[in-house]
Amino acid sequence: MNTIGRVAFLNCDPLFYGLDKQWEVLAAPPAWLTGHLLRRDCILAPIPAADYARHADELILLPDIGICSRGEVGSVLVFGNTTLEQMESIALPTDSATSVQLLKYLLGKRNLNPHFELMGPDLESMLAKCDGALLIGDRALEEAKSNPDSVKLDLGTDWLQFTQKPMVFGVFAARKDTPVESLRLAQGILTENLRLFEQNSEQREKVIQWALSRSGLDYERLDRYFGEVFNRIDQEHLSGLNEFLVEACGMQSGAEFAW
Repeated sequence: MNTIGRVAFLNCDPLFYGLDKQWEVLAAPPAWLTGHLLRRDCILAPIPAADYARHADELILLPDIGICSRGEVGSVLVFGNTTLEQMESIALPTDSATSVQLLKYLLGKRNLNPHFELMGPDLESMLAKCDGALLIGDRALEEAKSNPDSVKLDLGTDWLQFTQKPMVFGVFAARKDTPVESLRLAQGILTENLRLFEQNSEQREKVIQWALSRSGLDYERLDRYFGEVFNRIDQEHLSGLNEFLVEACGMQSGAEFAW
């Protein structure tokens, strides 16, 4: 099977640009990819870090790649018409476990305990029912562009302020019974795409143009976004990931990698 899961947002574009020429790519929201992975619909996929924590007995991580931030992430945001401290209810999206788990952890650090309600990721309907709303991915980027004054919290920034560590929102995972040779091949192609994006200005331009064709964002915002979201996990990001897995998700130990 030559199928790789891809998150249906822009945040993995540097890894996946042009990949459909070589592999079958299955695009879906982050939380859906976890199910696809567990059902063997694909050999690997970027999934919420919190989902990895829930299924760590069945899943293994691939090294070096993920969905990360070093502070402001721009695409994991709480919106509202009042301050965070005044929010008695917050609508949560159904498409990302990590952002939900992270928000609950950060609110707990402030001794805040609002009522949570799971809803479809539509800002207008979310705020019609609740004081605040958590959005992720492209929807968060586009709503922040249209309603900048309603952004009350960037979760990447807040995590950094509390922990002094970067945040890893998504991890590349596979089932533990997947042949390691297949994982090495797929991971090698993804990391080579990432290397080209990081080192070759022409490749970076192609990725931005690809994102432009699929989003309502302008060039300047996308150029900035690909400096807010990172796909390479270094030792500092690994430290942040392990703190999130243990402190926010309740794992006994941190991440386990295939090699």
